Amino acid sequence: MPANQQITELTLPLFDDFHLHLRSGNALTRTVSDASFWARRAIVMPNLQPPVDSFDLADNYRAEIIKNIPAERNFEPLMTLYLSENITTDTVKQAKERGIFAIKWYPKGATTNSEQGISSVQACYPIFAEMEKQELPLLIHGEVTDVDIDIFDREAVFIDRVLIPLRREFPNLKITMEHITTARAVEYLCSLPETEKTAATITPQHLLFNRNQLLVGGIKPHFYCLPILKCETDRKALLQAATSGNPRFFLGTDSAPHAQNKKENSCGCAGCYSGLNAPALYAQAFEEAGALDKLKNFACKFGADFYGIETENSDKRLKIIRKENTIPANLDYGEDKVIPLLAENKIHWQIERI
Repeated sequence: MPANQQITELTLPLFDDFHLHLRSGNALTRTVSDASFWARRAIVMPNLQPPVDSFDLADNYRAEIIKNIPAERNFEPLMTLYLSENITTDTVKQAKERGIFAIKWYPKGATTNSEQGISSVQACYPIFAEMEKQELPLLIHGEVTDVDIDIFDREAVFIDRVLIPLRREFPNLKITMEHITTARAVEYLCSLPETEKTAATITPQHLLFNRNQLLVGGIKPHFYCLPILKCETDRKALLQAATSGNPRFFLGTDSAPHAQNKKENSCGCAGCYSGLNAPALYAQAFEEAGALDKLKNFACKFGADFYGIETENSDKRLKIIRKENTIPANLDYGEDKVIPLLAENKIHWQIERI
């Protein structure tokens, strides 16, 4: 057994979550409180209804989030714009001075609230060219949505058919492949030269589970997310990448809550709610790999370095303790309930803020 599997306690800086869904309205009471307990900042996804695709909408959303940060917390939402037909080159030119951290690309129909996503990559080339010039990052939900492509192949096809040509066209555009799920994505990222401005976030569910967790013994809707869980070979490749110390890979939970009744029905929504205790879930995955010593850089450094922002400026710390605990069956979520990832299951880690 690797020596670092004997670690029983970690004291780390507050984490950065570089891919987070906070939703809006009454849901923010839950999501902002949970995230701000262990994260000092997070890239906030813009796929609301309507999508956050203007400066005014982003300003209003930021204010709504800040209003829900508990008084004793210092949490910074990093705002994004949704790449829709409303985004222009002028938008990109003004984005940084208007407090926009990045632009998020959802292929049309890829996931929750992606109906306004783009269907023609080439039509956005002027936008990407200006983003490259302004050094504004592009965050990508990297899947094709063609009806003839198997859902388990969408990411690999996207890399070969869309991402590689895009990278060739815009070599200096900073690109994050959000929530990668396949060995193909790991292979592609590891093949890039050090100067290539491409990185990836990895979620706790894709490190911990394969598609058996979703499908064997009956369909379990609270493990349904997009991109969908893949096979065990893919999970192991992701775990190896996350724990390798390669700075291209860093933390992005893709915590994506839906009310219980929206998940548990004949056409349930995609998304796992890991926002309650994501550091404990990541610790469980890193422990499996015997790599708890690699968690700090994955969670607190590599993402900040990639985006060119400072690290470890908070006087608060997060203590992750090896202690068995049971995840709650459900949580208050506005007027509804949300089921957290691994609800009613025991895990080996818990978190404290110090």
